[in-house]
Amino acid sequence: MPKQSLLRFIKRWKRYEPRKDWSHIPKSTRGVYVLYSNGSPHEYRVVYIGVAGLGPTGGGGIRSRIKRHERKVKKWTHYSFFEVHDNVTRDEIREIEALLLGIFRHDRRIQLTNKQTGSKKFTQLRRASHWKTT
Repeated sequence: MPKQSLLRFIKRWKRYEPRKDWSHIPKSTRGVYVLYSNGSPHEYRVVYIGVAGLGPTGGGGIRSRIKRHERKVKKWTHYSFFEVHDNVTRDEIREIEALLLGIFRHDRRIQLTNKQTGSKKFTQLRRASHWKTT
């Protein structure tokens, strides 16, 4: 009997890894990653939330995306990544990203460099949902 995974979407994860230590991330890892700026011990401020591995063959994956941020995004010191299961689709990865960006969009405690204006699917869902108030 196959072993059931603990989480539906996330296969494995690592948190608060140092900026230059990405060699342990397998190539073509698909999922969500977060870049942080470390101000003091145990304080990690989110500066970027991204996704990787959306192409038909996984694309470059989280490892190559984090390496690219080495040159592009200057103010980050640590990262976390959340690898998704193989059966999680590209659209589901995007949905996880949209959810996280939506949650943190107006949070003044963090300074996202990739604030998105919104998710078309979330907007469609909000319009389609008829919340009844009593």
